Amino acid sequence: MIEIQGLSKQFPGVLAVDNISFTTNKGEVFGLLGPNGAGKTTTLRMILSILQPTSGRILVEGIDVRENALAARAKIGCVLEDNGIYDRMSAEENVAFFGKLYGLDKTTIRERTEKLFTALEMKDFARRRAGTFSKGMKQKVAIARALISDPPVLIMDEPTAGLDVPTQRMILDLLKEYRRQGKTILYSTHIMSEAEEICDRVAIIDRGRIRAIGTLSDLKQQTQQGNLEDVFMQLVRNA
Repeated sequence: MIEIQGLSKQFPGVLAVDNISFTTNKGEVFGLLGPNGAGKTTTLRMILSILQPTSGRILVEGIDVRENALAARAKIGCVLEDNGIYDRMSAEENVAFFGKLYGLDKTTIRERTEKLFTALEMKDFARRRAGTFSKGMKQKVAIARALISDPPVLIMDEPTAGLDVPTQRMILDLLKEYRRQGKTILYSTHIMSEAEEICDRVAIIDRGRIRAIGTLSDLKQQTQQGNLEDVFMQLVRNA
């Protein structure tokens, strides 16, 4: 669903991403794990064509992102750390606006919004302006907005960071349901317990390079560690 081939990104004086390659499969949650500044967000932004790679190739469902960015983007729903919610719009208006950008008709937008707002428990604030929302409420809007087009690929960058436990649980459960429906989820997080719960495979990235890729059991066996946090620390420390 996503194929990364020899991807690099050079900023002035900094090689942020250094010749990385990986693939994600249909119906898989693929974790991209790393410390702050490791290159996770830069990688996601290149997949979304927000940033242009210095070298390498990105394919989304076989579409080359550099050759046809709009077609590739149409396959992806994303939640980034800076969620970009429009404060003057209500929750409903924020989600409907993105539905229109994806070419959905009013009936489809209304039906999907109803389902998403029910699943995310958003009905109580559906018509309130987003400028009055808490961080958790804004994150729910961002997730509903990412899902309104029913994309086959989801990119989630720290989707539960700073949220309370019930909201975290709701988001994880929703993503598990979308995985069951066959969607591919590229999941970036620094919360190891969360990654251990939801991810089928993970790639550990540090200083722009991928240090290991595999299932959790494979990486535990490789490092002789009992949990993902210890796996992560060993691979990053020994890099």
